[in-house]
Amino acid sequence: MPRPRRHRPRDAARDTVHGVRFPGPVLARERWTRTRVALGGGGAPFDWGGTFGRAAPRVLDLGCGNGRYLVASALARPTHDHLGIDLVPPAIRLASLRAGQRGLTNVRFGWGDASAFVCGRVAPATLDEVHLYHPQPYRDAAHAARRQLTPAILLSIWRGLGPGGLFVFQTDNAAYQRYARRVVPELFEWAELEGPWPDAPEGRTLREIVARDQGLSILRAVAVRRDLDPAEAARRAAALPAPDFDAGPPRRGRRIEY
Repeated sequence: MPRPRRHRPRDAARDTVHGVRFPGPVLARERWTRTRVALGGGGAPFDWGGTFGRAAPRVLDLGCGNGRYLVASALARPTHDHLGIDLVPPAIRLASLRAGQRGLTNVRFGWGDASAFVCGRVAPATLDEVHLYHPQPYRDAAHAARRQLTPAILLSIWRGLGPGGLFVFQTDNAAYQRYARRVVPELFEWAELEGPWPDAPEGRTLREIVARDQGLSILRAVAVRRDLDPAEAARRAAALPAPDFDAGPPRRGRRIEY
């Protein structure tokens, strides 16, 4: 007779997904922390100091998924404060759980629209890094307007970053790669990475791990904010094309496990 399957609590976060272990050890329960944050409404800038209780370099992840990159970065860089935003509730729930299980105090996860957040909730020159990993390509042309790297969003990222701030971008979609190479250099000094990230050779994000398994070409880039007059930056952004590229036919892939 087959052995009965053990029930797995829905809130239990697995340490290993797609064959790669999640960063950091799980601590004893009494050392867990709370890492969820309510983003709130309205157009007021997000209160970093009130949220983290200090002044520190700030890292924003737009569409953070299950939090793999931010947790790894928060573990490696306790001097930095990290905020991840995503619209997928299970992703945010498990990201905050995993971060809390590792006792982190320098990372928070919030449910919401990351694009709206960076356009309306970030004060000028208040960020040190903005990360955008594998934005949804929206292969259906009818949904192209929902793409996350638009001229307006790119300009908002530029405005939110301080001098020398970093915009980190990654995608496995060929059309998105061509578009990013076209638009980002107008506001940032663009530099592509050859090979995997040195800090995460197996992949910084869950999507990167899946893309590597599928043999897809991955663009990894770190772009430094150009020192431009705000009016010139706005002029350059206004002249950029919209992301109305053909992202390719729908593709059935392996189900992503958060």
